[in-house]
Amino acid sequence: MELVEVKSKGEIQEFLSLPVCLYKNESNWIRPLDKDVEGVFDPSINKTFKFGECIRWIAQENGKTVGRIAAFVNNKTANKNNDQPTGGMGFFECINDQPTADFLFNACKNWLESKGMEAMDGPINFGDRDKWWGLLIDGFDIEPNYQCNYNFSYYQQLVENYGFQVYFKQFTFIRNTFDPFDPRIMKKADILNQDPDYSFEHMKLKNLKKYANDFRIVYNLAWANHDGVAEMSEEQADAIMKQMKPIIDEKIIWFAYYKGDPVAFYINLPEVNQIFKYVNGKLDLIGKLKFVWHKWRKTNKKMLGLVFGVAPAHQGKGLDGALVMATAQMVQKDYRRYPILEMNWIGDFNRKMIIVVKQIGGEIGKTHHTYRYIFDRSKPFERMPIK
Repeated sequence: MELVEVKSKGEIQEFLSLPVCLYKNESNWIRPLDKDVEGVFDPSINKTFKFGECIRWIAQENGKTVGRIAAFVNNKTANKNNDQPTGGMGFFECINDQPTADFLFNACKNWLESKGMEAMDGPINFGDRDKWWGLLIDGFDIEPNYQCNYNFSYYQQLVENYGFQVYFKQFTFIRNTFDPFDPRIMKKADILNQDPDYSFEHMKLKNLKKYANDFRIVYNLAWANHDGVAEMSEEQADAIMKQMKPIIDEKIIWFAYYKGDPVAFYINLPEVNQIFKYVNGKLDLIGKLKFVWHKWRKTNKKMLGLVFGVAPAHQGKGLDGALVMATAQMVQKDYRRYPILEMNWIGDFNRKMIIVVKQIGGEIGKTHHTYRYIFDRSKPFERMPIK
């Protein structure tokens, strides 16, 4: 078997084409946009290259590509709240063959060791962890959301047989948007709404930069203290909002303020994979025309709950419930555009968020695992602490 570092146009095409071949008979798989995958490995697009590096390979046998993988070092997170410097592996695709999978995992391990790493997490992204993060374990009968991993069920065996252990789980909750809410969350909202210092508003695209900064402030307060999460810069926040701008529906992105200062957000987006599944990974002229057509036709009936954050000083006061109910007033009564809501990336370590999501309602539809592999096999393994 030959390990080929991906550099040339032909090798890039092999990297992109392998999943197309593997999943050709999987009706629920949606091909990711080629430009989104390639953007991860492009220093001019992915700002993580400023404080990290990555490499990717394809595995070939008798001239045929049978696997692919990438390895990453993010210096902002490698040592943050870790017992050892920890890198990452991701974009793993492979035939159902343990020696081939081990060959690819060993390539990552050896490269990461050469960079001073002592463990690797995977499958993860080289960048923000709301994208390409975790191995699908349950929910194979549901189409993947935009930039979320979908894989064969046998991948779990390949990963765990190598020695990876579950570091944390991520849940996707699914609910009917128009179903009633738990009375507890409504009571929370009623109590907090009596405080005139709190206010709520949905995003307005004409003030995109303002909301990008509000998002950054709350994100850093609410999330940057979690293991493996780096603080977000103004540049990163602006880039995220600009990237999302073509698909933003301003009526489903909500912010909470206390005396005018941002203290919470609830970011929902139209689930654009419901449109991108018609473009076959290519956002060329024809792909863009298809996108515009389906957007105009309002083909998508699914709303994606992307991220929820509350500044620590305002947690436990019912702000989560009040923000949810402010959003609900819009999506259940004034703007009944999306009958399905999926709430993505709820870590099992985040007990507070799980409580909130359970009060919002819905059932777990998908489960992903983020694994960790410690290179020194005599060292004890510990899961991410529950907070």
